[in-house]
Amino acid sequence: MLDFLHKWREKRILSRSPYTDADWQQALSRLAFFERLSQEDLHRLKRMATLFLHHKSLESAGGLNITTELKLVIALQACLPILNLGLDWYDGWVSVIIYPAGFTPIHTEMDEYGVVHEVRKPLSGESWERGPVVLSAEESLDGGIIDGHNLVIHEFAHKLDMQNGVANGMPPLHRGMSAPQWSKAFSAAYADLQHRIAHGKSIVIDHYAATAPAEFFAVLSEVFFEQPRLVHQTYPAVYQQLAQFYRQNPLNV
Repeated sequence: MLDFLHKWREKRILSRSPYTDADWQQALSRLAFFERLSQEDLHRLKRMATLFLHHKSLESAGGLNITTELKLVIALQACLPILNLGLDWYDGWVSVIIYPAGFTPIHTEMDEYGVVHEVRKPLSGESWERGPVVLSAEESLDGGIIDGHNLVIHEFAHKLDMQNGVANGMPPLHRGMSAPQWSKAFSAAYADLQHRIAHGKSIVIDHYAATAPAEFFAVLSEVFFEQPRLVHQTYPAVYQQLAQFYRQNPLNV
């Protein structure tokens, strides 16, 4: 009975969707790496993005006017990682706060002497545990550029990571996945990236990935969806773990 009601509500939301084919086409025209998706996957993605926009609150900050195009571009990118997982992976929070460009939040940090300082750090995105996702509209709209950088996927990867607590680079794994295998693949790749950076070796993956295991997972998720061959060639064991977790295989290998 509950499953029937859930499907009925979803069907009702989708039937009342205000978004036209032209709206979707305009949004998808900004997302070049989506071209690898089949028509069936695109159809499922648009349905999920519609439900995402119904259940989440996209809120303006800094005087931003949130256009239909911006809504759809963000929703499509946010839903790509969970295309084969389900929208319930984003349960537990509601708001997506969008600034026109970057923003500078104030955080408190304790130094080695136990003194607490207020620190301002310019950011283009941020994810809070059990709280909102904060995004730059400018970078969200540029997310379709195939350069291995994708703000929306990065921040929503953090949300997936936080489903079992503080982001630490290991989201809740599916039944049949091995936590030791995940840890072995990611730990080795993370150490290798740090070694390469420390010794000035060439590396095409964003150095920000080497700042923390949680950032490594989020950055590698960006690259997995935008430039999957790069992940497969550089860290094949990580690629296999991401393919199992996201239940997607962009290279079909």
